[in-house]
Amino acid sequence: MDNIPLSFLFTALAVLLLCSAFFSGSETALMAINRYRLLHLAREGNRGAILAQKLLEQPDRLIGVILLGNNFVNILATSLATVAFVRMLGEAGPLVATIVLTAIVLIFSEVAPKTLAAFNPERVALPAAFVLYPLLKGLYPVVRVINELAGLVLRIFGHKPGEQVEQALSQAELRTLLQEGGQMIPDGHRRMLLNILALEEARVEDIMVPRSEISGIDLDDTPTEIMAALLRFPYSRAIVYRGSIDQVVGTVNLRSLVDFRRGEQLTAAMIEKHLRKPYFIPESTRLPQQLLQFQRLKRRMALVVDEYGDLVGLITVADILEEIVGDFTTTPGEDTRWIHHDRDGVVRVDGRIPVHSLNRRLEWDLPTDAARTLSGLIVNELEELPSTGDELSIEGYQMKVEEVRDNVVRKVRIERSVAQEA
Repeated sequence: MDNIPLSFLFTALAVLLLCSAFFSGSETALMAINRYRLLHLAREGNRGAILAQKLLEQPDRLIGVILLGNNFVNILATSLATVAFVRMLGEAGPLVATIVLTAIVLIFSEVAPKTLAAFNPERVALPAAFVLYPLLKGLYPVVRVINELAGLVLRIFGHKPGEQVEQALSQAELRTLLQEGGQMIPDGHRRMLLNILALEEARVEDIMVPRSEISGIDLDDTPTEIMAALLRFPYSRAIVYRGSIDQVVGTVNLRSLVDFRRGEQLTAAMIEKHLRKPYFIPESTRLPQQLLQFQRLKRRMALVVDEYGDLVGLITVADILEEIVGDFTTTPGEDTRWIHHDRDGVVRVDGRIPVHSLNRRLEWDLPTDAARTLSGLIVNELEELPSTGDELSIEGYQMKVEEVRDNVVRKVRIERSVAQEA
């Protein structure tokens, strides 16, 4: 090597350092690239993404070829640097070469390219795949030998080479991904996606209209009373019963009675002609399943029964859809009926509101496993029937009972702690 010009040695050294930077950056980029973004690009026919995906299918081989290339160029660079500095400085050459090359490799072939790749994994990984893929094919015999030897070491620690742990996203991880990494998704769309995920955890009993608030048409009433009830009924469908809400005989679409509502005399017998058989469901049914059942059976309303078969509530398709898209009801005063916001940040809430609905409307996180309604949650926390003026704290929410009627909390004053608001 004494006859090789120093200019050639330093040029070769620079090329080797660039190769080292390429291998270092490629490794970081391929390990850091968004796998779902990569899958999307591959499905669109991006050649670099397709090659990168093939490389990542066998990470042991990918790491093997990258480390093989990186170590080869680094060792060769060290040899050339030592020769060059020995010719320039004599016996001090090896020491100087070690110090200088360590600094250069660390800065220009490790830290800088890996930092660049970490911030721009896609821009680095896709072009790099065009080099690494054929390189892996050409060096496969060598890489395989290296991986087999490494596999012997891994077996000592109980790991089987080639064994990969399935890393599918859990529901909680997907929720975090939407919350933290969905800047490109409009806020409204992101909220709907999060609501869909939350729907899996909710049951019919969490959002149903409770029995005490169900209104309908009593066939035992006089025609005048029936007509008056129809004219003030705010919904398009109603349940029909005889004498008691427990004696439901069916449901009726009020649009089918429109001619009678315009002035003709309406009797119970006429209503019975338009009745549809009541549809009963258990209160424990999960909301996604119930939505599918509504679709399959072409129904829009269901009566909810408990384990004893007693009527406990009512639910409609609109109730479930509101859990996804938010409130879209046109019923006057529906929003202020349950929740009233004061100027000082205090919220006054009807204690009969389902906790699940309260959390969705205000983006709170009150516990939903202890009770269905806010009143029930307060009773569960106090372990006794509440009285006006009772104060308590639940998960950082400061509550004061302002009205109790018939052993049910009707009004609650709620203020979030500073930590909760943050």
